[in-house]
Amino acid sequence: MTMTRPMNQMTSAATISRGTSKKQAASVEFRNVTKRYGDVKAVDTVSFNIEPGTLVTLLGPSGCGKTTTLRMIAGLEMASEGQIFIGGRDVTRLSAADRDVSMVFQSYALFPHMSVLENVAYGPSVQGASKKDAEAMAVEKLGLVGLSGLEKRAPSELSGGQQQRVAVARALVLEPQVLLFDEPLSNLDAKLRRRVREDIRELQQSLNLTVAYVTHDQEEALAVSDKIIVMSNARIAQTGTPRELYEEPADLFVADFIGDANILGGQLVETDGARGRVKIDSLFVDLPHRGVGQGAVKLAVRPDAIFLNEGPAGEGLAGSVKKASYLGTQVEYEVDTPIGELFVVQYGSRDMIQPGTPVSITFAPQRGVAIIPGA
Repeated sequence: MTMTRPMNQMTSAATISRGTSKKQAASVEFRNVTKRYGDVKAVDTVSFNIEPGTLVTLLGPSGCGKTTTLRMIAGLEMASEGQIFIGGRDVTRLSAADRDVSMVFQSYALFPHMSVLENVAYGPSVQGASKKDAEAMAVEKLGLVGLSGLEKRAPSELSGGQQQRVAVARALVLEPQVLLFDEPLSNLDAKLRRRVREDIRELQQSLNLTVAYVTHDQEEALAVSDKIIVMSNARIAQTGTPRELYEEPADLFVADFIGDANILGGQLVETDGARGRVKIDSLFVDLPHRGVGQGAVKLAVRPDAIFLNEGPAGEGLAGSVKKASYLGTQVEYEVDTPIGELFVVQYGSRDMIQPGTPVSITFAPQRGVAIIPGA
């Protein structure tokens, strides 16, 4: 599968569109919103705020409530309780047609019998624009997403990445206050996902769009978001920047869900100001205690914060390599240790340590070791 990527054209068009846009980016606010289906709460007392011109991702496993939350922003589902505001206006009881939002669906939902141009021009035409004006608006937005010259093609004649761009252009053509994405990259292969997510992020920043973005892919969320709202069991588990969530998880669920983490037990033996000294088996590490008192603690240790050296333990923990996988830019290890099996990632061109090799294990707390509050 191939995809054109004329970035200079996209940047130029974005500059033009930003200068001529008639609407300002709007905020989105949920106040104690609940959605029930019978006796089941799909979303339970959720409150958050999306600032104008930012991209906020709703992230979580299947069934956590993220897509229902997105559909309530769109007006495709109505809140059972609470209030929803877009641009400061209470839209809680307004239909989808009365909300100034557009959604890019997981399936793209392109009309197969229409050309690319007709697909993008459909929205303005339905809203009463003349055919000439609707097509002019469509041509502008197709240029914005790098699809100039493909206006007459059918969706079936496009690659997956190009179809995704048509869906984005169709959502942008109405210049909505808020743009919504529901798992937009799930139908693309890995390399295309990375390239298209970069395009979406560049477009959002260039046009100063307010975007709510749903995904279950942690890497995708970390790559595109100004802020991430992690959901679990219909509630918000934690909200923060990608760095905050990765380096300061609020609980075991977030620590395990945002990237890979080794969950280890330790003892917080002393504190000094905001920092604490934690004993992990025979090793000591100094790190922020995050308000946790002395005694038994749980820690999230990122795979790349663990160092392996061949040979006797020395000052580190003794361990043995169980499995090793070469992945080009990195080597992944499973290591047997006195504190349990560890998942370790080492980057760079170091020679791979073979299974069965004794190793010495140390930690680099500044690179990804965090005490988990409340664990």
